[in-house]
Amino acid sequence: MPNSELNRSIENILIVDDHPLTVEVHKGIISKALKEKKINYLTAINAEKAFNIITKINSNGENLKMVLFDISLPPYKEKNIESGEDLAVITRELFPNCKIIIISMHNDPLWVNRIIKAINPEGFLAKSDVDAKSLTEICSKIEADFFFYSESIKKSNKIMIQQNINWDEHDTKILQFLAEGYKTTQLTKLIPLSLSAIEKRKSNIKKQLIFETGYDKELIEIAKSKGLL
Repeated sequence: MPNSELNRSIENILIVDDHPLTVEVHKGIISKALKEKKINYLTAINAEKAFNIITKINSNGENLKMVLFDISLPPYKEKNIESGEDLAVITRELFPNCKIIIISMHNDPLWVNRIIKAINPEGFLAKSDVDAKSLTEICSKIEADFFFYSESIKKSNKIMIQQNINWDEHDTKILQFLAEGYKTTQLTKLIPLSLSAIEKRKSNIKKQLIFETGYDKELIEIAKSKGLL
């Protein structure tokens, strides 16, 4: 068999978490879920190592079958990778058929909505929703081509759907940064948009949430009351 075909036949699974013990636990869980499969397990405890593994697999022409990402990771500043979310976006671009599982402590509606739009993960789990037994079952389902979102994630996504809010990930980030105390003029350093574009988007968000112009403080208060922050 030619090397290129051999590389493509390799089933790599990557586990990314900043806690080495958690990495080993997840490795054991996935091994149990896919016990009949021959898998090459790879692990990373920071964004730099994970990025290097992902890009090496891609450059070698190998397959990346599944990745389990924790969101909170030591960043890789040289590549502007701040979290597991950024790594998941890169993975989706390089490996469209890779089964991506996101695990996080966070489950606020805006963030959940952003992850779904940017990555569309096959698995999306709030840590509070799963244990070792359920994660084994979830990995088995995802490997069998099912999508699985845990209860907290589904609830948060439902809030966005019910609100019928029409915006994208840039709008989400604008609202989140404003809630964190950033001024509108500072957002051009955090979001790849011009100040006029940000102002226009902020105006659209206000219209959707409060149906009139208003101060940023009012916007944040209403977003919080609707469960969006």
